[in-house]
Amino acid sequence: MRSWSGQKVVIIGAARQGLALARYLLEHGASVVITDQRPIEALESARQSLAEVPGATERLSWVCGGHPFSLLEGATLLCPSGGVPLTLPLIEEARRRSLPLSNDSQIFMEAAPCKVIGITGSAGKTTTTTLVGRMGQAAVNLPRRTVPYRQVWVGGNIGSPLIAEVDRMQPDDLVIMELSSFQLEIMTRSPQVAAVLNITPNHLDRHGTMEAYTAAKTHILAFQSPLDRAVLCRDDAGAWSLAGQVKGQLFSFGFTPLPAKACGAFMYEDDICVCTEPGKHQATWVMKRAEVALRGDHNLLNVMAACTIAAAAGLPVEAMRAGIKGFTGVPHRLEFVRSWGGADWYNDSTATAPERTMAAIRLFEEPLILLAGGRDKKLPWDEFARLVSQRVDHLIVFGEAADIILQAVQSELAASLKVTCCKGLREAVDYAAQVVKPGMVVLLSPGGTSFDEFKDFEERGICFARWVRELP
Repeated sequence: MRSWSGQKVVIIGAARQGLALARYLLEHGASVVITDQRPIEALESARQSLAEVPGATERLSWVCGGHPFSLLEGATLLCPSGGVPLTLPLIEEARRRSLPLSNDSQIFMEAAPCKVIGITGSAGKTTTTTLVGRMGQAAVNLPRRTVPYRQVWVGGNIGSPLIAEVDRMQPDDLVIMELSSFQLEIMTRSPQVAAVLNITPNHLDRHGTMEAYTAAKTHILAFQSPLDRAVLCRDDAGAWSLAGQVKGQLFSFGFTPLPAKACGAFMYEDDICVCTEPGKHQATWVMKRAEVALRGDHNLLNVMAACTIAAAAGLPVEAMRAGIKGFTGVPHRLEFVRSWGGADWYNDSTATAPERTMAAIRLFEEPLILLAGGRDKKLPWDEFARLVSQRVDHLIVFGEAADIILQAVQSELAASLKVTCCKGLREAVDYAAQVVKPGMVVLLSPGGTSFDEFKDFEERGICFARWVRELP
């Protein structure tokens, strides 16, 4: 394990990742500088959260309102938080000076004493990570001789930063970690089990090109050893294109047939099955498709992905089965809010790309009012527009992306489609309440990020649900 005594680490961003990393580094003897573009008055709660950490008085300092290059003097490491672009002048200057970059995920990977599962993809990461976590928890409740794991930890891009828990972990624990492209793009460590669910256009406002975005995702595999295991979706061209880069054993999942003598998950008629041992034709039945509570083929792929990842980590089929049963989804992902005005209202705030909104639209056969908008990620909206013109009865756009969506829809506008533009989400909810009719579905599935109005997609989803519940 790396020694932090005598090191000066500069952390960019005082949100949950940055604060958790600062606490860990202080507890391990490093000197820490936290820099944030917000004024010092806005960071009072963040400062208080670290005030009682041993060594904070002597070894923690704050630089607020900007990121001067003087921060780099004497620094041995620069750690940008996930939301900080690598084009930030301070980061570019650090690279010019050959100062190493890292982040909380990389430092966690270096310190973790146990097996780590890493899961990435353009869509489905949170659902799949949650499912694998449920499977892992089910496994540790089985007799110890059946499963070699003591405790399961789930986190990373969801939940709490795992760096906050690493000192409590033991060699016989199992970590299940969601990883985004923002985290992966500067990482030089790979987990022992690495899964790429899919690679489709996303976050091009950050990465610029699909090539750069794909390169960031590929880091989850790039530093594996021949003893490690990789999981790829064989139905997704972007994920499957990485098969040639796998250094260890390849597992796969998908609706297409499983290659001969390969490991992974597949469908046999209406049954979910998994092959866990390479070189054998023997498959193990997991469950009937009808037993999966999640809606849609994309969620069935997530279930198969979770089974494959679990198999790669050595979890038994009975744990896979237990993890899937009763799972109805994660908050803010096609979450039913209430029935009002004779219509069902759904919160799909996690849909931050047009592709995810399209997947949600396809799940409903009822007349549909769609709330779409937020902040655009420089992604194409043309396929979204074609589907909306075919399947949506009333499109209500809101936020910064409203004009972009309207422009895309204009060329595909069907005579039956009504389109309304609102300034923000609250106005969109109120307007939907005015026009909704019994038998309809009102779906918030924005296709854009939340940052034009809200802190994150969770806050957006919470506000939407509250406003819907407050309808008289």
